[in-house]
Amino acid sequence: MKIKLSGHHVEITEAIKQYVDEKFSKIASHFPSLISLDIILSKEHGKFNAEISTKYEGRSISVSANDGVMYPAFSKAAKKLDSALSHRKGQLKDNLHSKPEISSPEIAHEIIQDMNLR
Repeated sequence: MKIKLSGHHVEITEAIKQYVDEKFSKIASHFPSLISLDIILSKEHGKFNAEISTKYEGRSISVSANDGVMYPAFSKAAKKLDSALSHRKGQLKDNLHSKPEISSPEIAHEIIQDMNLR
């Protein structure tokens, strides 16, 4: 999975890149068809904000989380992304297992009445 990490008022260091790769490796193993993540880390008013956007199975999914410390912001965003992807995966599987429509069965006495038995 390709991760594009960018910062706004934050310098992206090698340690941050390693943490992000480690944090999102679980998501990559759970959702192998996930191709890329766009992550923007910003700092405004003393809080770190992590915004993640991706496309999964034809739908755009975006999540964001903020915290006073950078690493918990990533953790919260990763948890939200995992939840959103699981929800989308459930929607897709639900469509595969849709129940067949029930047609009204013919009633035996209606069939007998339509027959000319005399």
